[in-house]
Amino acid sequence: MSNTILEMRSITKTFPGVKALSDVNLDVREAEIHAIVGENGAGKSTLMKVLSGVYPSGTYDGEIVYKGEVQQFKSIRDSEHKGIVIIHQELALVPLLSIAENIFLGNEQAKNGVIDWDETRDGARKLLGMVGLTEDPDTLVTNIGVGKQQLVEIAKALSKEVKLLILDEPTASLSEKDSAALLDLLMEFRSQGITSILISHKLNEISKVADRITVIRDGRSIETLNKEDITEDRIITLMVGRSLDDRYPSREPHIGEVVFEVKDWSVYHQLHRDRQVIKNIGINIRKGEVVGIAGLMGSGRTEFAMSVFGKSYGQRISGEVFMNGKKVDTSTVEKAVANGIAYATEDRKTYGLNLIDHIKHNTTLANLNGISRIGVIDDMTEMDVANEYRRKTNIRSSSVYQITGNLSGGNQQKVVLSKWLFANPDVLILDEPTRGIDVGAKYEIYTIINQLAAQGKAVLVISSEMPELLGITDRIYVMNEGRIVGEMPTSEASQEKIMRAIVRAEGKAS
Repeated sequence: MSNTILEMRSITKTFPGVKALSDVNLDVREAEIHAIVGENGAGKSTLMKVLSGVYPSGTYDGEIVYKGEVQQFKSIRDSEHKGIVIIHQELALVPLLSIAENIFLGNEQAKNGVIDWDETRDGARKLLGMVGLTEDPDTLVTNIGVGKQQLVEIAKALSKEVKLLILDEPTASLSEKDSAALLDLLMEFRSQGITSILISHKLNEISKVADRITVIRDGRSIETLNKEDITEDRIITLMVGRSLDDRYPSREPHIGEVVFEVKDWSVYHQLHRDRQVIKNIGINIRKGEVVGIAGLMGSGRTEFAMSVFGKSYGQRISGEVFMNGKKVDTSTVEKAVANGIAYATEDRKTYGLNLIDHIKHNTTLANLNGISRIGVIDDMTEMDVANEYRRKTNIRSSSVYQITGNLSGGNQQKVVLSKWLFANPDVLILDEPTRGIDVGAKYEIYTIINQLAAQGKAVLVISSEMPELLGITDRIYVMNEGRIVGEMPTSEASQEKIMRAIVRAEGKAS
């Protein structure tokens, strides 16, 4: 391997009351893919924000040496000027601007203060070709999928003559196909001499592409592994400080009668009135049962869940919902919650939490009556409830007054779960409950799901990770293009059987 391009020496970063990084060391070589792994809250993203100038020089202790020179980045612009570009997990694209406009945003192709649109489009077209996209540069970003948006972000990085590309959870929201394409692109960049730092919780992806891996735990760098030493078990042990022999906690199911049933459910697109998204779906869940919905991205799983939960998605919705054999009205979120249905969204940052408020208020938000007397919130009762659920779900925070937006992804997800657990639903719909969460936090959430089932709750889990569905559910429905195309007990299911159901359905449709 070639020379060292980056050294981060004894990096220490402190926030009020919290030491996020403590003496972290990292060295990255030229033209390698260097992965950084660790549990949520371990300090991975904080370290990359130090490197990229999000946290400017002077706000941390330690030293950054890039290409043999000590650097003191005061802003992102400073680091980008040196060829260091970071792509955050939440994409920084403007939806209602074109692809070309997004690529050159802040770096406009202008002459005498006037944007040269021909040069902008030609430059964008060339950069898009480098990342494998054939889209028209004038296409609005809102009209392309998340996978392509990720590639637009990378094209934007290439426009800045990137030498060191940092990607924070780049495949968290991508399908398997889009994830594979992105990883192939990183390997192509490596052959062109571009260095990449990859933060990811998907250990199979890391094992595939990384030349070396640095493990961070509790704000400290633990060990750096070479490619030949990389195994998932070794990474997990270093990440969590213990062995996770079984990634899915065992459960003895006690399944009762049908609690929740949806019949003949149809939904049309939110904007395109004539486009049917959900087509006559019928499902049921029994007391104490964990049921999964598998399917490729775009199969309609989230649209189905949101439309059932208070018609939060879609129009021209028809069908019936039954609780304990009795037809119920779920036409608004309030009515759905009143009838014992809860929905934990896949997008916790946008729809699941108030990020600028603290844990206490977020925990009680879905059941204010539970902490009120004569219509007035009892602050001490709310405090007791928040502390109880903080303990039950093992939320790692300084107190219930910590701002939710400052928590790690795994702890944010536990706040979402706490909110709905306090609402005491009979049916809990969990949409991608472990997306962007490390293996340790996943195990804790699986344990919570098991506890809910043991209490007799009916749990519906939507997940793009088939091993997860096979590890935690009792029964699996398979969706494709808005239809249920398969149903099987988990004991008889496999990834191959699930994919076969999808492929057969596509064959019939064509």
